[in-house]
Amino acid sequence: MSNAGPIHQKLTEKMDHALEHLKRDLAGLRTGRASVALLDGVRVDYYGTMTPLKQVANISTPEARLITIQPWEPQLIKEIEKAISNSGLGVNPSNDGKLIRVPLPPLTEERRKELGKICKKHGEDAKVQIRGFRRDANEELKKLQKDTKLTEDELRKAEQDTQKLTDNYVQKIDDVIKKKEQEILEV
Repeated sequence: MSNAGPIHQKLTEKMDHALEHLKRDLAGLRTGRASVALLDGVRVDYYGTMTPLKQVANISTPEARLITIQPWEPQLIKEIEKAISNSGLGVNPSNDGKLIRVPLPPLTEERRKELGKICKKHGEDAKVQIRGFRRDANEELKKLQKDTKLTEDELRKAEQDTQKLTDNYVQKIDDVIKKKEQEILEV
């Protein structure tokens, strides 16, 4: 194994992290169907501490367009309902005293297009990050070559491997974005 091995290993870890970050960002985007990830950013005032909703209630999706929330402590129902209403998700929660129901209205065509653009922006941001990692790795490789720890041929091969890795992750990002756009367009 050449001296470039640790650089490529670190590069792969960074690119994996960027891809996972993209997937988490996209999970919070509302699609045509209900997802508990939609409520990931919602925080509830739990005895004076802003706490993630999933830490104070059971969240489920019994139907394609419905999310239900069952608080572990019934007195939290009003706080949870208020937090969801103020979350900017554009949904209207209702409760029966024990369970909160969050019906998801169908997305308008305009909103679907808007979400598609947001999706693409997240994808582009992730690609820019991946390319930045590539640049940093190539700079490290050139420094190794300058310090005579890599030959000219090893440098060229390592840069090609870096480019292949970058292309691979850019393709993965495109696949994730395409899948999310299809979910958004589902009726």
